Amino acid sequence: MNKKREYRIREFRRKGVYIIPNLFTSGNLFCGVFAVIAVFNAEFSKAAVAILFASIFDTLDGKLARLTRTTSKFGVEYDSLADLVSFGVAPGLLAYSWALGPYGRLGWVAVFLYIVCGALRLARYNVQISDVESRDFVGLPIPAAASFIATLVMLDSYILHFGREILPSLILAITYVLAFLMVSTIRYRSLKSFNLRNRKPFGVLVCLVLLSLVFINSPQVMLFTLFALYVVSGLVERPVKMLHQRFNKKPSEMVHEVDDVEDIQDKEITVKQE
Repeated sequence: MNKKREYRIREFRRKGVYIIPNLFTSGNLFCGVFAVIAVFNAEFSKAAVAILFASIFDTLDGKLARLTRTTSKFGVEYDSLADLVSFGVAPGLLAYSWALGPYGRLGWVAVFLYIVCGALRLARYNVQISDVESRDFVGLPIPAAASFIATLVMLDSYILHFGREILPSLILAITYVLAFLMVSTIRYRSLKSFNLRNRKPFGVLVCLVLLSLVFINSPQVMLFTLFALYVVSGLVERPVKMLHQRFNKKPSEMVHEVDDVEDIQDKEITVKQE
């Protein structure tokens, strides 16, 4: 009897779905649909805020699934479908209706490329999630790309006011760059490794307090700055590391490099003489 009961429990778990993380994924999808409807009504700021709320739900559903040990293949696939709507279709339509409409065919081709690259990014993530992307992301995550577009919309309505002379060309270039970054092999840091529960230096607390004050004063500027820095971080992290290693080598390491170069040159001269 015990074996039959255990078998039935395993079958029930296999056929059922976990409620809590999938509810948050549904919240992510709801925000994406709301953003699309807001774009149709020309309420671009509301659409941008909805995309940011979708990114919050997307972060929470994964954390809750890991904390409650309720991760499943169904949840991964459902999350990807919701992400494609909230961070692919919604920001693509937002960019087109907000700025890319005057370009006509070139504008909707840019939007299509952004959505396709986002879908490819999600498919690659699902394939590589178990090994390659355990710590770092390969390519720009699609929620970060969508949040960058959303915060740019909010910043423009709040302080920039680019106008129809600059805005279309700027957003067209940004859309193509974001699409390229999503399908690239550039590595981006995962925020999963940033754990506030562990002890941190005193300066980290001071920086967080200052960031909180700036966020309260002007959240549009703060959010755009954070997502812009994250988008740029993948491009500059590797060159900065190489320069740091180059200019911070110990004298002993420099001597070894010189000796290695001299050995190679001596070998080449010997081969030529022979």
